[in-house]
Amino acid sequence: MERSPKLMIIPMIDIIFFLLVFFMVSTLYMVEQKSIPVNLPQAAVAQTDLEKPVAVTITEAGKILVDQEEIPVEVLAKRMQIELARRADLAVVLRADRHTEHGRVVAVLDELKQAGIRRIAIATENKAR
Repeated sequence: MERSPKLMIIPMIDIIFFLLVFFMVSTLYMVEQKSIPVNLPQAAVAQTDLEKPVAVTITEAGKILVDQEEIPVEVLAKRMQIELARRADLAVVLRADRHTEHGRVVAVLDELKQAGIRRIAIATENKAR
């Protein structure tokens, strides 16, 4: 009694789903964040829970960039008021290099608060344990 081979479709579907999930997850780690490179300070609890925030970056040299556009500190409050007029729920993520002088960071925070921004987050990296 000779048995004819059968094509089992269920294991093939499992393999296809596995490959689909593999490629979906691997592409998430291939996406590079387009931003200004700064050395962020470390914190034990570092998270981002803001939706589409405006990134304000302070480089080690003290330059201020709003979404990769360099602006002087005197213009920052006016620029943020324009952004706030566009979106009432505006959130700002302050990305300051760990070697930036403290006074520069305070000056930028002061300008953001004068502009009426109430949702400000400070970007950090997770500490290596």
